[in-house]
Amino acid sequence: MQTSSRFNRTHNTSLKMVGLLASFFVLQGCASIEEVPAWERGYLAKTGMQWEAFAREGRLAGHVYTSKEASSGGSKAAGGGCGCN
Repeated sequence: MQTSSRFNRTHNTSLKMVGLLASFFVLQGCASIEEVPAWERGYLAKTGMQWEAFAREGRLAGHVYTSKEASSGGSKAAGGGCGCN
C-alpha cells in the first residue's frame, strides 16, 4: 500500500511540473510582441481592417435602433431606458 502511495505522489508531482512547463511556454509565446513595420501599417489602416468599415452608417443604425426600441444606450453604454438622450 505504501508503494502505491509513493507512486501517486511522484505521479502527481510530475503532472504538476508538466502543467507548469506547458503554462510557461504558452505565456512565453504571448510575450514576443513585435512592433508593426512601417510598410505594413498602410494595410492596417485600410477600410476593410477597421472594426466598423463605415462609421457614419454605424452611428446612424445605432440611433435608429435606440429610437425604435425607445431606450438609450442599449448596445454600447448604460442607459435608463426612458428614451431621452
